[in-house]
Amino acid sequence: MSSYYPRTKDLTRTRKSLTDSPPSSPSPTDKNYRHDRLSRYDSSGENATDKPLGRTSSYTRRETRLAALNRQEQDSTTKDYKKMYAEALHENERLKSRLQDSKQELVKIRSQLEKVTQRQDRISERSSVLDSEKREKQALEKRVSNMEEELKILTELKSDNMRLKDENGALIRVISKLSK
Repeated sequence: MSSYYPRTKDLTRTRKSLTDSPPSSPSPTDKNYRHDRLSRYDSSGENATDKPLGRTSSYTRRETRLAALNRQEQDSTTKDYKKMYAEALHENERLKSRLQDSKQELVKIRSQLEKVTQRQDRISERSSVLDSEKREKQALEKRVSNMEEELKILTELKSDNMRLKDENGALIRVISKLSK
């Protein structure tokens, strides 16, 4: 394995020295050298020798086309994201307004429910009052009827008492006549 490392370092050093050194004068060999150096770079600006071996120029062109398509897709997805974001904002605002409307309607319904509950409480209080009043009325009516019966009895007793007094007086007169 140690034999691989020095060889790799030497290759990269020679590559760097060839690509990094600028030509001093434009001579015919320098033009070939510059052309050779330019042909080592693909359209993406990467050094062709830095890529793994076995790639051809058609493969590089294909990669370039795919990169351009990817950029177009990214641009279109960015536009789509912007459009989706705008739609989401619009939908969000619409839902917020619906939520506000629902909250207001809920407040109205709660107030109506409270009013109805208060009415029911009053009605139930009234009905309980009415029930208690009915019970009291029935109790009073019963007492009145009992008192009326007692009055009848009392009047009968008074009349009996008067009759007895009259009889008693008559008897006293008869006894006094007999004793004279």
